Amino acid sequence: MKHIFLIGFMGSGKTTTAVKLSKTLQTSYIDTDKLIEELRGKTIPSIFAEEGESAFRNYESETLHMIENKLIVSTGGGIVEREENIQFMQDNGVIIYLKTSLDVITNRLEQDKSRPLWKDEERNTRLYRKRQALYESCADLTVHCDGLSVDSITNEILSFVRYKGILRGE
Repeated sequence: MKHIFLIGFMGSGKTTTAVKLSKTLQTSYIDTDKLIEELRGKTIPSIFAEEGESAFRNYESETLHMIENKLIVSTGGGIVEREENIQFMQDNGVIIYLKTSLDVITNRLEQDKSRPLWKDEERNTRLYRKRQALYESCADLTVHCDGLSVDSITNEILSFVRYKGILRGE
C-alpha cells in the first residue's frame, strides 16, 4: 500500500490536514509524534529532557517503519533529519510538503510550550531554514499553505494523489 506522508515544519498543519484527509477519504491516519508518545508513555518534551534528541530521532525512525495499513501519515517536523527516513518515505508513498512561512508558524506557536526545539527566534530561524531545504529536496508535491484553508490544502493534495494513482481503486 502506498502512503501519503505529510512533512513540514512544526506548526505547519500536518496533523490538521491528516485529520481532514482521513475524513474525506474515509480512512485512518497516523501521527508519528502521537504514536511515539503512546508507545513510550511519555510526552515528546519529556523524551527530549530525559533521553535527548538523539533518542527521540531513533524512536521516530522506528515508528516510521511500524506503519502498515495507514494511508495517511502525519510526521514530526524533524523526520527529514535522517536520510533513512526520507528513503523509507520515498520507497513507500508520496511525500507532501506543507510549506508554511516562518511568520505564520511563529504566530501559531507563540504560546505553545510543548515543542522542545521551539526556543528562541534565532534558533527557530536557523532550524526552519535547515529543514526547509530538506523538505524541498525530497517532496513530491509542495503545497504553499499560507492563506489557504485546510479544505483548499486537502483538495490540492487529493488532486495530486489521484493524478499519481495513489488512492486505492484508481
